[in-house]
Amino acid sequence: MAAQAGAQVISEPRRGYGQACWSGLQTSMATAAEWILFCDGDGSDDLSQLPDLLVGQDEFDLILGNRRGTELGRQQLTPVQNFGNWLATRLIWLGWGVRYEDLGPLRLIRRPALDHLAMTDRGFGWTVEMQAKAAGAGLRTHEIPVNYLPRQGGQSKIAGTVKGSVKAGQVILTTLARLYWQKVRPSFWQRAILALQSTWVQRGLLWLSVLLLTVGSLWALPHGDFLNDPTAVPLFWRGMGLMSVGFVLSWGLGTMTRGWFWAGAIAPRLILLAMYPGDDIWRYMWEGHIQNLGFNPYLLAPSAEVLAPFRLTFWSQINHLDHAAIYPPLAQLGFRLLAAISPSVLLFKLSLVAADLGICQLLSRRFGDRATLLYAWNPLVIYSFAGGAHYDSWFLLPLVAAWLIAEQVEARSQHPRKPAWQQPAGNGKPRWQATKTAFLLGVSIAVKWMSLPVLAFWVWRRWQRVGAVTLMVAGLLPLALAILPFCHSGSCSVLPINSDFVTYGRSIALISPVVDDLWPRSLQPGWLQPTWFVQGPPNWIYALPLGLMVLWGMARWQSLGRFTERYLVVLMLLSPIIHAWYFTWLVPFAVASRNWGTRLVSLSAFVYFALPYQLATGEGGWTLSIAQRFWLWGPFLMGLGISALWPVTDLSKRT
Repeated sequence: MAAQAGAQVISEPRRGYGQACWSGLQTSMATAAEWILFCDGDGSDDLSQLPDLLVGQDEFDLILGNRRGTELGRQQLTPVQNFGNWLATRLIWLGWGVRYEDLGPLRLIRRPALDHLAMTDRGFGWTVEMQAKAAGAGLRTHEIPVNYLPRQGGQSKIAGTVKGSVKAGQVILTTLARLYWQKVRPSFWQRAILALQSTWVQRGLLWLSVLLLTVGSLWALPHGDFLNDPTAVPLFWRGMGLMSVGFVLSWGLGTMTRGWFWAGAIAPRLILLAMYPGDDIWRYMWEGHIQNLGFNPYLLAPSAEVLAPFRLTFWSQINHLDHAAIYPPLAQLGFRLLAAISPSVLLFKLSLVAADLGICQLLSRRFGDRATLLYAWNPLVIYSFAGGAHYDSWFLLPLVAAWLIAEQVEARSQHPRKPAWQQPAGNGKPRWQATKTAFLLGVSIAVKWMSLPVLAFWVWRRWQRVGAVTLMVAGLLPLALAILPFCHSGSCSVLPINSDFVTYGRSIALISPVVDDLWPRSLQPGWLQPTWFVQGPPNWIYALPLGLMVLWGMARWQSLGRFTERYLVVLMLLSPIIHAWYFTWLVPFAVASRNWGTRLVSLSAFVYFALPYQLATGEGGWTLSIAQRFWLWGPFLMGLGISALWPVTDLSKRT
C-alpha cells in the first residue's frame, strides 16, 4: 500500500527500532531531504497534527510531539510509560540542563542537525539518544502537544508487559549513562591532563620518579642473596616497591629530555651492578671457564668427576649441578669470551647491562624517550639485568633490532608505488633489509631458542618477495656457525631435549598447575612421553597449543612486532617453566603497543621472589600458593583484558 501510494519502501531484516530509522536515513531521498520526520507505523501517531509541527520550521531545529500535553495522549500512556518518560526527561535535565516532557516517537528534525548528532544507537535508545545529544549540541528544540491514538494493528513488545517495560527502562538508562559519561569524560581528562602538564607538576613528577628509582635501588642493593639470607626478600621487596612507585609516576610525564632519560636509566643500573646476583650467573661463568679448558658443557654437568680439579671458588653456588648445559651455543660462546677475560661477576654484568642499554637506545630512537620509559625505567628490567644478572638482554637486543628493521620493510611493502621521497624512513633496499632481519632473528635464536617461531613467521611472510631459501639461510647461519665448536665425532648435542630439568621442570606457571589438577593422568611417567622422558609431567604437551597459536598468528597477523608480542604473551601463559625475568621479553614490544598487561606484570612479577624466601625460611617449597599466583598473574590478565577492550594507538604504526 505504501509503494502504491508513491513511497520508497525499504526492507531491513535486522531488528531494532534505531536500525530501521538508520536504514531509512541512508536512502537517496532521505539524504537529499532538508527535514526528516519520524513517526511510528502502527497508527498511534496522529499525523493530522503534522501541520502543527511544520509551522516551526523557521525557528527550530528539532520539533517534538509531546503526548503528555493532551488529555487523549495521557490516557493512552500506561503508568509505567508515564513514569519512564518522567524519569528519563528529568535525567536529561539534570545531565544536560534542558527540560523535555516526553520521549515521543513523532518528531521533525533538520537533516544537517541530525547528521551533526552522529546517532549510534540501533535499538530502543534511539529517541532518548537524539534528545540528549540535541541538548548537548545546543539545538533549538520545541515541544508541541499531540494526541496519541490506540494502535491500529500488532502488539507492542514494550507497553503492557512487565518484561518489555523493564527492558525498555534498562535500555534508556544505559543509553543515558553512556552518553553522560561521553559528555563528562573529555572535560575530566582534559582537566587532569592540563594539571599534569603544568610545569611544576611535571618537574615534581620527574624529580620524584628519578629519586624513587635511585633510592629504591640503593635500598635493594644489600639484599640480593635470597637463598642464604631469610631477611633479604622482604627488604628487597621494599626497595623494588619504591622503584615501582617511581616507575608508575613516570607514566604521567608529558615530555622528557635526553639527559633525564639517561639519568633515570643509568643511575639505578650502576647501583645494582654491586648487588649480589642471581644464581644463574655462576652457571654462566662456570660454563665459559670449562670451555676455555677444552671441555664441552653440553656433555658434562658441573658435578662431573673429570671437572673436579678445575672447580673455582664459586662452584658450590652453581644451580642444578647434575644437569648439563641448556643454553644455546652462541650464548655459550659469549660466556667463553667473557670468562677468557676474567670469570668476574662485574664483567658479566657489564656485558648484560650494555646490551640492555643498547635496547634503550634502539627503542628511544624509534619511539622517543618518553615512550621508552616503559622499558628504560622499568624496575623489573633494571633488576633482571643489572641486579639479578640474567643473560636475556643478549637475545632481546638482536630481536628488537630485527623488529625495528622489519617495520621499515613492512612499511615499504604497504606503499610499493610511492616515489622514494615519500617512502617511510629506512636505509637500504627492502630485500637486503628483509635478509638482515632474518639474520638478526637467527642471532637471537642462537642466544635463546624462544625466537625460533618469529623467524618462521618472517620467512612465511617474506618468502615470495625475497625467497625462502635466502631467508632460511640468513636465519639459520648464526646458529650453524655457533654450533660448530661443540660438534665432535659427527655429534652436536646442543639441544636440551635430554635434560629432565627442561622436560619436566616447573616454576610459577599459570596453566600447568590447573592441568595437573584436572588431568592427573598427565603426571604419570611414560603414558604420553617419548623415550627421552624419565619422570615427571610431560612439558611437551604445552607445545601443542602453542604451535597452533603460532600457525594461527602466521596466517592472521601481518606485522612481525605484533606477532612477536602476542606469541610471547601466549608463551608466558602456557609455559610450565616461568621466571620473573621472562616477563622482560614483553617490555620492548609494550613500548609500541602500550599494553597494560605488560605494564602491570612489571610490578606484580616480584611476587615470584616468594619462592626463594620460602626456601630460605623453611616455610615452604618451590611452589606459589593460590593467593600468590593470583597476585602475580591477576594484574597481567586484567591488563591484557583492558588492552583488548580499550586498545590505544600502536606507536609502531607511526612512521
